[in-house]
Amino acid sequence: MGDSSPAAYIPMVQYMIEKCLIFNMSKEECMKALSENANINPVITSTVWKELVKTNKEFFETYERKHTKNESMSEEDHL
Repeated sequence: MGDSSPAAYIPMVQYMIEKCLIFNMSKEECMKALSENANINPVITSTVWKELVKTNKEFFETYERKHTKNESMSEEDHL
């Protein structure tokens, strides 16, 4: 993504995490996707994710509940 300066790197990772959230990916799925597709170290993704959780606590609590519910429904479909 164009600008490779350190100041632009974190917002770029944040943008990519937001795209993962749109696709309803878990933190682990997002870390894997960014590592494989954008060559971003999973530690960086995890760190940025944690900061997003700190600043958007309510959103992530709801997101995690919904994501956990969807996972359990998906598991039931496979039974």
